[in-house]
Amino acid sequence: MTLELTLLRHGRSRADDEGVHEGRYDSPLTEVGRAQALALARHWQAHPPGFDRAYCSTLARAHSTAKLVCDALALPLTPSDLLREWDNGPLAGLTREVALEKYPIPAFRHELDAYTRDGGESQAAIRARALQALELLWRGGGERLLVVSHGGFLNSMLRELTASGRLWVPFGDTSFATVRLSRVNQTVMVTGVNLRPHLEQTP
Repeated sequence: MTLELTLLRHGRSRADDEGVHEGRYDSPLTEVGRAQALALARHWQAHPPGFDRAYCSTLARAHSTAKLVCDALALPLTPSDLLREWDNGPLAGLTREVALEKYPIPAFRHELDAYTRDGGESQAAIRARALQALELLWRGGGERLLVVSHGGFLNSMLRELTASGRLWVPFGDTSFATVRLSRVNQTVMVTGVNLRPHLEQTP
């Protein structure tokens, strides 16, 4: 008995083009991002992954990606605030340069400290939310689930699943990781990372 998760990052967003911190900055998909999501939908129509249901972040870039894919696959979709990106507080929407000037990276930040001196989630809060999200998936029913979220938070979920605090895997636009969880023991198998078969022909 297993639970198979496909962890999908959203398509390209306006913030990606603007070169700003994203996080809770609720940036919509660009036309490129929409095209990426539709290409993935077509790929999965041609190669059905057998998803039972889908979950997604309530932020626009992830929700729109999920909706484009799920509509094409006639897949039930459940939005959840638990799957939102890290709350980066006042950094959201700032350029990298301005953010670094206003909020220099501290030499040490305790995991209980806020993301910045003016707010944002602590790493402890992000970890707790990742566990809540995983519990939602575990108890929600189905054997094959699609999860549409954000690069940072998907890594947080993978860290909790694998008990690897330093783990970081790449998530490009509409790329995904695949994970298999045993329901009879604690085994977790990461079976793929940064997969993007629908974009392999894209320069």
